[in-house]
Amino acid sequence: MIEMHHISKTFRVARRNAGMREAVKALFRREYTEIKALNDVSFTIGDGEMVGYIGPNGAGKSSTIKIMSGILHPDMEEGTCVIDGRIPWKQRKEHVRNIGVVFGQRSQLWWDVPVLDSYELIRDIYQVDEAVYKRNLNELTECLQLSEILRTPVRQLSLGQRMRCEIGASLLHDPRILFLDEPTIGLDAVSKIAVRDFIKRRNREHGTTVILTTHDMQDIEALTERILLIGKGRILLDGSLTELKSRHSGVRKITVSHDGGNTDRQEESLPEGIVCTENQPGQVAFAVDTTRIGVSEAIGVLSGRFAITDLSVAGATAEELVVSLYEEFAI
Repeated sequence: MIEMHHISKTFRVARRNAGMREAVKALFRREYTEIKALNDVSFTIGDGEMVGYIGPNGAGKSSTIKIMSGILHPDMEEGTCVIDGRIPWKQRKEHVRNIGVVFGQRSQLWWDVPVLDSYELIRDIYQVDEAVYKRNLNELTECLQLSEILRTPVRQLSLGQRMRCEIGASLLHDPRILFLDEPTIGLDAVSKIAVRDFIKRRNREHGTTVILTTHDMQDIEALTERILLIGKGRILLDGSLTELKSRHSGVRKITVSHDGGNTDRQEESLPEGIVCTENQPGQVAFAVDTTRIGVSEAIGVLSGRFAITDLSVAGATAEELVVSLYEEFAI
């Protein structure tokens, strides 16, 4: 179980203006700014849960992951973080034996040697029993389709191949908890689906707890039900994706394709409850609040303004739901 209570983290960052004169001044007198990356963060994650940890850039997601993995320690005046009975930054050796970490923009594999050499070094670092290592290696090779690339130097792998190898490396020692920070960044559609399927299988068959941070809401929809929203270092929302969708269940997206006719009426103001969200030549999208105006009435209004050639009605996407949360909490 992961328990975080009232965790804060402050970074002291040097600042100076541009120019040689300012650079020389900074040699003798530096100015610093304190940045509150985390501010009184609290949550609990149970064994076997898969949780999406979302928020805009700079919200504090990676800082939280680094504290939970023992890379950073929080401000020490208050707050506690206990994971499976251990304090990550105080009991690092015992802690890292039970966690796996994947940072999408950093590698734990050695660049110039074959992937298998990196795996064997990781086995020695974690002191994994030979029988356990072979069992895990065979399972990961099959599930992640690594057989063709294990003997290839990491620098010669594509991004999708490397990310599959990174995930394999993080699981060689049978961790109970898996931290995934942007694990599908830059991957093509086929690689993303393969990674998602593997993570779901790992959770289902091994009960691995998964904490996923990503900007890709398709990852969140495919893998998690519970989401934690962080903004400006604070937890703003802790709930299920279903609850989030129900909060905005009255919003419908109407996309209108038109031939450019009725140009005189297109500029008229829209009735309350209809907001234009996208306007491109030949296609316009609208968000319709069905608590204020019915879908059929909205379609009637739009058909009077556009020479419609095609029309579609859909619920709000996960990305739109998250954007609405950002707007609601002003982050």
